Amino acid sequence: MPKVPSSQTDTPAGVQGDGVPSGKTPSDEQGVMPFLDHLEELRWTLIKSGVGVLVAIIVCSFFSEWIVDRVLIGPTRPDFFMYGLLGLEPKSLELLNRTITGQFFADIGTIIVVGLVAGSPIMVFYMWRFIEPALYPKEKKGMRFSAVFATFFFLLGVAFGYLILTPLALQFFAQYTLSPQIENHFDIMTYFSMVAFWAVGTGLLFELPVVVYFLAKVGILTPDVMRTYRKYALLVVLGVAAFLTPPDPISQIIVALPLLGLYELSIYVAKWVARRRAQELGMAEE
Repeated sequence: MPKVPSSQTDTPAGVQGDGVPSGKTPSDEQGVMPFLDHLEELRWTLIKSGVGVLVAIIVCSFFSEWIVDRVLIGPTRPDFFMYGLLGLEPKSLELLNRTITGQFFADIGTIIVVGLVAGSPIMVFYMWRFIEPALYPKEKKGMRFSAVFATFFFLLGVAFGYLILTPLALQFFAQYTLSPQIENHFDIMTYFSMVAFWAVGTGLLFELPVVVYFLAKVGILTPDVMRTYRKYALLVVLGVAAFLTPPDPISQIIVALPLLGLYELSIYVAKWVARRRAQELGMAEE
C-alpha cells in the first residue's frame, strides 16, 4: 500500500493544508510584519491623512471670503436662517478687532477648522486602511461599520453645534446684561474661539455611541452600569442645556433631547455588544 506523504498526514487540527491556521488574518498568511515596518506604515498613514486634510484646507482657502462671511459671521446677523427655525428674536451682534493680528488669525483659523471638519472622513479612511489587514474577516465588517458611523456622528455633532447650539448660546450671551449701561461687544478672536469650540466640541460629544461601542467591546463598560447612572446623566444634560441656552424651556429642550437620545443610543449599543460577546463566549465553550 503506497505511503501517504507526511506533509498531508501531520497537519494539525485547525490548520489548512498549506500550513496556515484556518482562522488567521491575511497579514498572518504573509508573515508577521516587524515592529519597525508597523511604525513605517503608521508614519505613511499619518502623512497621507495629513496631506488629505491639507488639500481640504487649501480648497477651503479658495472660498475663504464666502466661508468667513457666511459661516463664521453668519450667526451674528438677525437674518441667519436658523433663528427663524428656532423661534428666536435675535439681536444684531457687533464684532470688534482688538489686536493687530486678530482678523488675520480669525480668517486663517476659520479655514483650518472648516478644512479639518471637511477632511475628517479622509483621516478615518486612512486609519481604517491601516488597521484593516490586522483584522479577522468577521471583524472587518464591524470595524467598517464603526468607521462610517464615527464619521457620521462627528459631522452630525458639528452640524448640531453650529446650527443649533451656536445660535442659542450666542443670543443668550449677547442679550445677557448686568446693567443697561454695559453694552455687549464681542472680540473677533473670542467669538471665533467660541464658535469653533461649540461646533467641534459638540462633534466630539456626539462620538459617545462610538466610544461606548469600543469600551463595551473590551468589557470595560456594560449596559447595566449605564442604566444605573442614567439619572446622573440626565442631571448633567439638563444643567448643560440650561447654561448654554436662553432661559426658556423650549430652547433647553431643543438642546437636551439630542444629548439624552445619544445616551440612550449608547445604552442600546452597549447592550448589543454585550449580547454579541455572550454569544461568542458560548460558541467558544462549545
